[in-house]
Amino acid sequence: MRWIRQVFDHITLFQAILFAALLGLAPFTPEPHVWEKLKMLAAGTLVRPIDWFDLVLHGLPWVILAIKLGQWVRTGKTGKSGGGAA
Repeated sequence: MRWIRQVFDHITLFQAILFAALLGLAPFTPEPHVWEKLKMLAAGTLVRPIDWFDLVLHGLPWVILAIKLGQWVRTGKTGKSGGGAA
């Protein structure tokens, strides 16, 4: 599990935010894709494999951002340089 921590240490908080904003919300119109897939999941209509793949693809940036935010809160470090967000 140490290698996972090392991978996340090389991602900056800014990169995680950018990743979530761009890939996590794309396409932006008519509504973010991840939001559409979450609504399908709640309605029980997320049944096709491509829909599950889309949910994972567009949801992963948000998971990474949540992990980076948790890391920042816990350690005060935002990424590669190890500096705080000043």
